[in-house]
Amino acid sequence: MGLYNKYILPKVVNWACKQKPTMRQREKVISLATGNVLEIGIGSGLNLPLYNCENVKHLSAIDPSKEMWNKNKIDTKKLPFEFCFTTAFAEDIPEENNSFDTVVITYTLCTISDTNKALQEMRRVLKPNGKLIFCEHGKAPDKDIQKWQNLINPFWNRLGGGCNLNRDIPLIIEESGFKINNMETMYIPG
Repeated sequence: MGLYNKYILPKVVNWACKQKPTMRQREKVISLATGNVLEIGIGSGLNLPLYNCENVKHLSAIDPSKEMWNKNKIDTKKLPFEFCFTTAFAEDIPEENNSFDTVVITYTLCTISDTNKALQEMRRVLKPNGKLIFCEHGKAPDKDIQKWQNLINPFWNRLGGGCNLNRDIPLIIEESGFKINNMETMYIPG
């Protein structure tokens, strides 16, 4: 791991992910989590205060970056629900089959190397009637914007720690076997 990825990238990602428009989108989806929850790519823990403590019994979280998790400012011992963090990749979730009511993923599918394997792992750990809740950025519906996304993606990918601007997130999710029951799309201001 180079100096950029170890020291600079976590600060840049944390700053970008906590901007108001992004946080507003997180608030919308995190409140839907219930029961025993797994958060994929918890990063610095920006979602932690957004969980509804009346609906969440236990939250397990994984992230491959200890550097991002070390940016966490919340005392997890004071959370109103049980909490456990593990350093792990989404492609190899260290949890038992059928153990979660909800899997949450926010602004993370853009960076996962093998999205199909990661989503298969999420399906494996979800209970039979469990739900996947996601909030992501990705391929724009507008062809002109797609051209720009495709043009700058190689540069952005290196600068953004593997982030891809042009992934068709709904298609990726559905191709992995999930059914999307409800989805809101929009352009975030900025």
